[in-house]
Amino acid sequence: MPARADSFDLARLNLRSGEGKRMELDVELGSFKFGEEGYVAEPSVVPVVLDISCMTGNGWALRLRFEAALRGPCMRCLEDAAPNVAVDAREVHQPGGGDELESPYVEGEELDLRQWAHDALVLALPVQVLCRPDCAGLCVECGADLNKDPGHTHGPKIDPRWAKLGELDLTSPSNGPAARSDAGDDLERGAGTP
Repeated sequence: MPARADSFDLARLNLRSGEGKRMELDVELGSFKFGEEGYVAEPSVVPVVLDISCMTGNGWALRLRFEAALRGPCMRCLEDAAPNVAVDAREVHQPGGGDELESPYVEGEELDLRQWAHDALVLALPVQVLCRPDCAGLCVECGADLNKDPGHTHGPKIDPRWAKLGELDLTSPSNGPAARSDAGDDLERGAGTP
């Protein structure tokens, strides 16, 4: 069973330049905020493979690999989602090499494995966390789950500028076709003229 390690002392490996070591460890990932929603990694403690190589000038080349599921609401239909995410992250730490060559996860000879694994999982997430790749989402008008009712419709949309015309009753005697033809007859006969 791999050892639990939220941080790792790189110096204890006593590696010389050009040497490397592979470690299998358990790391706690914790919870996440993604798109204003809360998510939690499952399992919360995941087995990781950490490859460590010593470079010249007391530098380190690091590689972290693991898989985890992220449980929380689907971003389309709000049902429970738990997509599996594969992580393959790399870091280089070369002291004195500038910001681009200094890892934010290495302080002295101590590797903050938990923070690196957490951040690497966030960066590996898909653009949207979905319950399934073809999730249809919710109806924008009424909120119905389109996965459960794929034929859901609301009929043709009426332009709101013309909606009031739908309230007209064109079949009543005072507004109907007969009323309009009578008015036309009156005009032809000259009714109402002095």
